[in-house]
Parts: sequence; C-alpha cells; structure tokens
Amino acid sequence: MHYKETPFGFEYGDVKISRFFSDDKKGWVTIGLETSKHNRDKNTEIQIYVTKTGKIRIHDRRGEWKKPL
Repeated sequence: MHYKETPFGFEYGDVKISRFFSDDKKGWVTIGLETSKHNRDKNTEIQIYVTKTGKIRIHDRRGEWKKPL
C-alpha cells in the first residue's frame, strides 16, 4: 500500500488527505479528501469542515451533504 506524507497531509493508497484551510484563532479547519474518482482537477473532491466545538459539515461539488431524516 502506498503511503507518503505531504506538506499539509498524507497519501494512503488511492486517497490524498490535505488541510485546505484553517483558522487557529477561530478554531476551524477544512480538510480535503481526494481520490482518482473525486479530485480537485475534476472539481469533485470532498471537503470536511470541522468547527472548534466538533460540528462537522461535509461538502462536494453539489453542495452540503445533509443527514437523512
């Protein structure tokens, strides 16, 4: 299995996990998940936004993923 550390994350197999944006003062971070089928070149990467209180929001190119009712 391929493993490589990058400046803002790591690659493991077909997935690349990176910190896209963060704000230490406000305490939030946006993490990106890219694979050969979901990546920035195709604008299909998955973005995970985490607040300082632990709330998680997941987005892709179609918008935010909503929890099923």
